[in-house]
Amino acid sequence: MALAEAGARGRLLRWPRVLLFGDSITEYSFQESGWGTYLAERLVRKCDVVNRGISGYNTRWAKLILPRLIPESTSADSIVAVTIFFGANDSALKELNPKQHVPLEEYAANLKSMVQYLKSVDISADRIILITPPPLQEAAWEKACLAKGDKLNRSNATTGQYAQACVQVARECGTDVLDLWTLMQKNQDFSSYLSDGLHLSTKGNSFLAAQLWSRLENKLSALPSLLPYWRDVDHTNPEASLL
Repeated sequence: MALAEAGARGRLLRWPRVLLFGDSITEYSFQESGWGTYLAERLVRKCDVVNRGISGYNTRWAKLILPRLIPESTSADSIVAVTIFFGANDSALKELNPKQHVPLEEYAANLKSMVQYLKSVDISADRIILITPPPLQEAAWEKACLAKGDKLNRSNATTGQYAQACVQVARECGTDVLDLWTLMQKNQDFSSYLSDGLHLSTKGNSFLAAQLWSRLENKLSALPSLLPYWRDVDHTNPEASLL
């Protein structure tokens, strides 16, 4: 059978998608032992995990590009989950990092705007997970800043205010939320979760992956495996199994 004929006979295969939208902590999530890699491994044959992390971005910039990532023409059914993971840059101190800083009230408004946009394109609240920024280990991050010729430009207390705002937005919008800032500090020495005081270490990636999977597993457990297991393919008539 010609490939064109096979394609015409078979239904178009569309993998559902999980979209990870965030800053560098999301962008780096597909590195070895990253939390995005963990999700992709567990969802292979069920859906695609799409990394749309953009290093250095804040919610002011993110809300502008979200409609370009998920346009109104997108089939809402094809997106089974979206994570929105910003705040590590928004919470930078204005006087020391004005380019990335976003005021607290605007940060909350931007998150709310992104959730409302997703709802407007028929991605329901139960498919949206907000993730707060993780805690900041100031001594380690100051060392990283000094190595670049900068001063310490973030504080854990300020980051916590942004985390609380994120939790409040989720409550108001009816979405799930993963409060990393609080959960990681239940371990007194949370520095082990961070590689440089800001970004996640291997342990931090594993922690986030486990926390996120506990929320996604129930949402995605009903997704079928795409295409039959190889032992179940009729080798005498593969078209009957695969088209």
